[in-house]
Amino acid sequence: MAALKDFLKADDIQNALDAVKAEGSFDHKKFFALVGLKAMTPDNVKKVFQAIDADQSGFIEEEELKFVLKSFAEDGRDLTDAETKAFLNAADKDGDGKIGIDEFEVLVHEV
Repeated sequence: MAALKDFLKADDIQNALDAVKAEGSFDHKKFFALVGLKAMTPDNVKKVFQAIDADQSGFIEEEELKFVLKSFAEDGRDLTDAETKAFLNAADKDGDGKIGIDEFEVLVHEV
């Protein structure tokens, strides 16, 4: 499995993590833009999805979302329960309680 640092610049990852250091400050749109995901092709976004999907189930479940920042860097903080739920609600368009690969790609490129 490819590591996120293979797709993203280390400086961008650090800047994005610094922007969401404080609990309650995670905003997926801002984070995706800062980390460089928004500018990626749909294919590369899907590769990033696969790196975040820790159990390789084809979905990012709520438990994986909580640790999403650790996917980008080991010292990334855990998302709060409120941040995790807001992130899940923003992405989960079909209401199944998890984020599919297509839902993730749509979320990343949302304006």
